[in-house]
Parts: sequence; structure tokens; C-alpha cells
Amino acid sequence: MKKVAIYSTPTCHFCKAVKELFAEHNIQYTNYDVASDREKAQEMMQKSGQMGVPVIFVDEEMIIGFDEARLKMLLGI
Repeated sequence: MKKVAIYSTPTCHFCKAVKELFAEHNIQYTNYDVASDREKAQEMMQKSGQMGVPVIFVDEEMIIGFDEARLKMLLGI
């Protein structure tokens, strides 16, 4: 089983689209709300060099933004 995590904010529509894709395919994931968790926001910036969301990890692969084709490929869906 793949380890999936998303760094997101409640108001981000691309984050919502990613979560809907996960739900549609029963993908288990960990959500980090970087709007309310400063520590996770710092972690996201260190890992990605980005301040924008979503930043998604599938195992060790990082995806910045909603790249549906790459997400589907990495998740095998």
C-alpha cells in the first residue's frame, strides 16, 4: 500500500479536487492543513521549496499542484 500525504488548505479548490479524486478511488491519505499547522507549513516549504498548495507525496514522489495524470499513474488508478 502506498503512503499518500497532502499538504493543503481548506480554501484551495485544487486541494479539494485532489481529495475528491482520492475519495473516488478509495485512496487512504494523510491531510496536513498548512493554514492552521505552522509546523507542517514549514515542513512543506522545506521539502518542496513551495508556499503554494497542494503539495502531494505518493511514497517518496512529490507532486506540486493538481497533476491528475501523474497522480493516477503513481497510484495505479
